[in-house]
Amino acid sequence: MSARAAARDRTPAEDDAPAAADRFAHGLVIGKFYPPHAGHHFLIRSAADACERVTVVVMAAARESIPLADRVAWIREHWAAEPQVAVVGIADDLPVDYDSAEIWAGHVALMREAVAAAPPAPPVDAVFSSEPYGTELAHRFDAAPVLLDVPRDTFAVSGTAVRADPVAHWDDLEPPVRAWFARRVVVVGAESTGTTTLSRDLAAALRARGGPHAPTRWVPEYGRELTAAKLAVARGRADPGGPVPTVFDLEWTDADFELVGRRQNEAEERAARAGGPVLVCDTDTLATTVWQERYRGRATEPVRRLADRLPPRALYLLTSDEGVDFDDDGLRDGEHLRPWMTGRFREVLAVAGVPWLELRGDRAERLRQALDAVDALLAAGWALADPPG
Repeated sequence: MSARAAARDRTPAEDDAPAAADRFAHGLVIGKFYPPHAGHHFLIRSAADACERVTVVVMAAARESIPLADRVAWIREHWAAEPQVAVVGIADDLPVDYDSAEIWAGHVALMREAVAAAPPAPPVDAVFSSEPYGTELAHRFDAAPVLLDVPRDTFAVSGTAVRADPVAHWDDLEPPVRAWFARRVVVVGAESTGTTTLSRDLAAALRARGGPHAPTRWVPEYGRELTAAKLAVARGRADPGGPVPTVFDLEWTDADFELVGRRQNEAEERAARAGGPVLVCDTDTLATTVWQERYRGRATEPVRRLADRLPPRALYLLTSDEGVDFDDDGLRDGEHLRPWMTGRFREVLAVAGVPWLELRGDRAERLRQALDAVDALLAAGWALADPPG
């Protein structure tokens, strides 16, 4: 059948789809994706729409600050619904020298190795790139060069720009990348020392700045939620007409603290993906180890493991109990332990390897100190290593 006859016999649905002859069999996208951003996904999307199969090769050097495995996982997550897109990673510590035939050959050999490690596919017949070297790269694969947005007119972003100022390019990052970049600020302290008030105030003050900070998230304390639930269950089980259980009647088990740790970590990760450059947490699992000591006499290994697996903390803010009245809201039972807990938090934070600041003063003064500390964090930047050049 002739091409003209085939076109005549196509159904309306087929007319809406690209003809197979108009599509490449196997498109290749190469990059460092350090980190992945909207421009990278535009490139992959263009390849996915024009090819039967796409292989994305992520190449990372050991000196770079974002692990190769993370970059691969982030891109795979984004393209998980499109099985024709395969994402593979490979280490590449070779220097960059576009004038060296030997170095070119070394990079291309690694690329071919990565392509071979992907699920079986036809030979590469198109190379999609937004870099000037894309034409030469396509030539070395004996493939068609497809150059997109080289001057960055469609997506005014690059890996270099994101590394230099992630906040300015926050909208160009996908949720898992945002979670990695989010500076996690955790407020900890003994009962009724203003941790919830300060963390809420800090998140609200950041949101009020607008722009990339408008979606700043606040992560509540799951332990308080569980306390309310346990108290409601105890009262539901109480004998009618008998004494109404109070928080002093609750029993806490090690399993309760493991549950708190898991739920707290899950909530934090969800918020980090949806939020702005600063994530404000009202406690975390490191603090849970202190609360377990307070109720159970020691922190157990499962809870410590949950704390050890936390993403990097940028800053801890400790709310001092000094000069703060105890507010008995029906869920608190440790007024007499507040000085001990504040001291224990000081000890734990002193060896945590994370910057921390103890806050004193009234509500406004504590917020001022917290904002100053956060602004210093943002001004310091992320200090990501440069790729080989």
